[in-house]
Amino acid sequence: MQEGTIAGLTDKGFGFIKAEGMAKDLFFHSNELVNVHFDDLRVGDKVTFEVGESPKGPNAIQVSKI
Repeated sequence: MQEGTIAGLTDKGFGFIKAEGMAKDLFFHSNELVNVHFDDLRVGDKVTFEVGESPKGPNAIQVSKI
């Protein structure tokens, strides 16, 4: 598991994570949340996640709030 910080959230159920050691923020979708609801997340929250691959590049999967 990697750690990061919520960098941005949309009203469409997805957001971005600023991951330690990564140049670009990682996209995540609310379907990838574990033990947390999308509405409970705030910019600046610390999260753990795994990195997965999608057709558009790396994204965060199995996202959980710390």
